[in-house]
Amino acid sequence: MKILLITYDNCDDSEVLYPYFRMLEEGCEVDVASLEKRVINAKYHYKIEATLLPEEIRPELYDGLIIPGGTAPEKLRQNRYIIDAVSYFMDNDLPVAGICHGQQILISTGRLKGRTATCYPGIRDDLINCGANYVNERVVVDGKLVTSRRPEDLPYFMREFCRILKEKN
Repeated sequence: MKILLITYDNCDDSEVLYPYFRMLEEGCEVDVASLEKRVINAKYHYKIEATLLPEEIRPELYDGLIIPGGTAPEKLRQNRYIIDAVSYFMDNDLPVAGICHGQQILISTGRLKGRTATCYPGIRDDLINCGANYVNERVVVDGKLVTSRRPEDLPYFMREFCRILKEKN
């Protein structure tokens, strides 16, 4: 299986590190896309190499998508190629996992209306205002969409994302 992870500088270290290595443990290939092809610097100390630019993303090549949080999504959601790629995953009912502020990108796709999701409390109103049904839970699964609130939710978040990936195949 092939997974796309989209992030940028000031992402949350744990929200990148945990899913990235968890996917490798599952035997998945993980490609990291960002606004620049270079080492991406997380908020605290973790670094990850981005090998794809937004315009190079071919979403049809992937089995699932992970969108970590931190402050990176605020910048990423302004890129049309990112929005188009994430929209492809949503429109084609592929597994999508967003945690913390990652939901800002999902909100910008315009595809959360009527969906049930959770997010970091600071963007709860954004989620509600886009028409999503907000719930304050560790992990929320709506079809193939998996959302969580914060780093403490990562074990539940990745458990559900892995379950959905296995069901897909």
